[in-house]
Amino acid sequence: MIERGATVRAVAYAFSVSKSTVHKDITEKLEQINPDLYDRVRVILEKNKSERHLRGGEATRVKYLKEKAKRSTS
Repeated sequence: MIERGATVRAVAYAFSVSKSTVHKDITEKLEQINPDLYDRVRVILEKNKSERHLRGGEATRVKYLKEKAKRSTS
């Protein structure tokens, strides 16, 4: 997560666990195990949270572009 600035979803996918598990482990367990690492990860979580509306908007834009392209070829 730190090396790539990955999202919780990406980390969950990489480790084949749920997003809930990743989030709980990071926000609860990591803070107890390694506070310095937790502080570094928390910065990434906050950055990703502040940008999630942008990613969602981009996903919607791409979805409609694909639908438009599909209609054009039909």
